[in-house]
Amino acid sequence: MDVTLPWGDLESVLLAGVRMAAFLVIAPPFSHRGVPATVKAMLAMGLALLVAPRGGAAGDPGDVAGFVGQLIMQAVIGLALGFLVAVVFGVIQSAGALLDMFAGFQVASAYDPMQQSSGALLQRLYQMTAIVLLFASDGYQLVVTGLVRTFDVLPVGAPLDVAAAAASSTEGMTQIFLAALQVAGPLAVVLFLADVGLGLLTRVAPALNAFALGFPLKILMTLSLLGMAYVALPELVSALAEDAMRHVMEVAR
Repeated sequence: MDVTLPWGDLESVLLAGVRMAAFLVIAPPFSHRGVPATVKAMLAMGLALLVAPRGGAAGDPGDVAGFVGQLIMQAVIGLALGFLVAVVFGVIQSAGALLDMFAGFQVASAYDPMQQSSGALLQRLYQMTAIVLLFASDGYQLVVTGLVRTFDVLPVGAPLDVAAAAASSTEGMTQIFLAALQVAGPLAVVLFLADVGLGLLTRVAPALNAFALGFPLKILMTLSLLGMAYVALPELVSALAEDAMRHVMEVAR
């Protein structure tokens, strides 16, 4: 009995799976080490089976060199799209780092093996909150939807527009600082004014040693005012998920 395998369809699934897997490795929230690698692999293959029929033809099954080149190309595309999503959600991490700097929490900076990054208290709090909100609010579905739609405009076998990817990455990197200031700006201004007031008090009455009391005072102010900035995170995460989907689609055009 002869068994004939549909090599063209199989290659399309494998190529789509490589793009999916590369994307899930670097794009939040799936990049978190709390998401098992087995889950990422199963999700990548499941999505690959879903998009393979509309993902385009893989090419000549006998062209091994071409198939290897396509594997590399799909990995590059997945990593590039995942990097764009990571840049967009880097706004939350930057906002937390900015608050840590003004609140004086940078002295408590430590390496987080789950996030694979080094950060202080508020930075790690904002990161974990963003990941939880992405799963709780189904924001991760927007991210996955953007990736799936790339196969409509950038099918298997089509090259990546490097210029568009570079332009989108540059735009994202330049806007991340402005967005971080918008998120953490009010509280950062209050903490900065507190430092100015302590400096003036030290100049007027040096014997008070106001800066010795400044650190616990800034901690109290940070914890008291953090709630006003923290309650805005759900809306921010929702907007960032939509922005991530838009950036991914812009690159795939």
